[in-house]
Amino acid sequence: MKKFLGGIALAATLMTTTAAVAQEQSNATWNKIMERGVIVVGVKADTRPWGFRDENGNIIGMEADMAQQVADTLGVELELVAVESSNRMQFLEGGRIDLMIATMSDRADRREIVGIVGPNYYSSGTNVMTPTALGVTAWSDLADKPVCGKQGAFYNQIVEERHGANVIAFGSNAEALQALRNKKCIAWVYDDSSIAADLASGQYDDFEMPLVSEDNNPWALAVPIAERDGIFGRFMSGMQYNWHQSGELIALEEKWGIQSTDYLQEQNERFADWLAE
Repeated sequence: MKKFLGGIALAATLMTTTAAVAQEQSNATWNKIMERGVIVVGVKADTRPWGFRDENGNIIGMEADMAQQVADTLGVELELVAVESSNRMQFLEGGRIDLMIATMSDRADRREIVGIVGPNYYSSGTNVMTPTALGVTAWSDLADKPVCGKQGAFYNQIVEERHGANVIAFGSNAEALQALRNKKCIAWVYDDSSIAADLASGQYDDFEMPLVSEDNNPWALAVPIAERDGIFGRFMSGMQYNWHQSGELIALEEKWGIQSTDYLQEQNERFADWLAE
């Protein structure tokens, strides 16, 4: 493990000293993690099965497992901090967390704020959950209708502008889904992968995901922007590469009951060792 980390650190140092970068790089967060022996990772706590609380209040889920693997690889302890779509980047900017793995879509404007590194670890599209009895069959059926959304989600504005929906944004998924149950809106707009997981949970037997997903968008984890091209950014890029090559993310999908995605299968094939039998 020490040789592995040392190799990553050396390679990252050489790359950052020879590359022409637009802004001054820092390894402050990386050094802080190694000195204190703890990495603080921001994950969702209300987004089953990516990050949610168990009966004891502990955060669990696919992204929580990913965070644990990062800590184990570094040889440090893990501290999880609950973040939301509306504050996850601010937590990283302000130093409240060292790393963010929180169902965030990779977008150009976000790359200007936080240190997004590739390859992206997941991908999803936009869809809706609706009561089966309503018979929604097309995006146009949402026009001039109240649709529940999540604060901070980029597709809220898109669904309003493209399809004429009136999005009512809530602070948490639980609030939005309860509003849907209470008939305060005709649909819940969110990531299709998360909706599929909800439908498979057995708690939404009277609901469906009836539309063709739109705007498939890769998900990004992030380090502080000053460390994107430094040791920490290079390390997290390597973690994602290894997750894809090993098929670990596919295994985590299965563990958490997430419907298998073409994206992970494609990435696993893309990064496969061509000499492996």
